[in-house]
Amino acid sequence: MGLEEKLPSGIVLTSVEGLVGQMQSRSVWPATFGLACCAIEMMAVGTPDYDISRFGMERFAATPRQADLMIVAGRVSQKMAPVVRQVYDQMPNPKWVLSMGVCASSGGMFNNYAIVQGVDHIVPVDVYLPGCPPRPQMLINAILELHEQIRSSKFGVDRVKAARAAEAAAMNATPTHEMKGLLA
Repeated sequence: MGLEEKLPSGIVLTSVEGLVGQMQSRSVWPATFGLACCAIEMMAVGTPDYDISRFGMERFAATPRQADLMIVAGRVSQKMAPVVRQVYDQMPNPKWVLSMGVCASSGGMFNNYAIVQGVDHIVPVDVYLPGCPPRPQMLINAILELHEQIRSSKFGVDRVKAARAAEAAAMNATPTHEMKGLLA
């Protein structure tokens, strides 16, 4: 006989971290950072066809101080990189970043000096969304993946410890150019 059998119906048992994760994932307000053609697909997610308000995200914040998710949609130029970082720094904690499109994720077809080869050189990215341009359905799927990450993330001091551990693991990882692959 466990505790579950002795409780009356309608009582839910959970941890504080689980409850906070559920609340945080249901109240994400995105800051739009539309830089190119991906921004049009991002705007389409707000229309009734896709209805992003189902996830509590209908309010696209025009100010970074009221947003906790930055959706970087499109290519980031070297000139725009400091602005992206400034907007990220102005967002309150906890904050998340979604890199939308191949240009934001890796520079895309623009392999030149003027375009940043991945927004992860400027801000830490939580979810990468591939495609050129990615469809609104793909953005909704990436948002759901981010919600799952938020729900399973640690709370308080454990969250800081987990972030430091992830950063240390990323710094100690084998660089991509040194990886041999399956055929080597």
